[in-house]
Amino acid sequence: KVIYRSSTQEAALTQFQVFQEKWAKKYPREVASWEEDLPVLLTFLSYPSAIHSVIYTTNWIERTNKEIRKRLRPMNSLSSLKAAEKIVYLTIQGLQERWSTRKLKGFATAHTALQDKFKQKYGV
Repeated sequence: KVIYRSSTQEAALTQFQVFQEKWAKKYPREVASWEEDLPVLLTFLSYPSAIHSVIYTTNWIERTNKEIRKRLRPMNSLSSLKAAEKIVYLTIQGLQERWSTRKLKGFATAHTALQDKFKQKYGV
């Protein structure tokens, strides 16, 4: 949590070093995996701080999986793989319609910074 709650990449890297010193001996593969993917894992820190938690959280993914399971569980069996794919597709479409009208926390205040970032990256 301390790593993900850091306000900058430099602070996160410092916190990772503390984490690494504490846990590398007990969990060497896990720490090595984190170390290898750390630049990707900390990409969200290059965005405005108002939207950090929305970017790195997995709540949306977990919610989507829960909704899919909720739709599939009452069905004892499905006639084919196509039927299962259709249920998954329709469930996600329904979630998309519902979620597309929501405003995510922090995006209003981060709008200008995101526009600038987009212009820098794509020259538009």
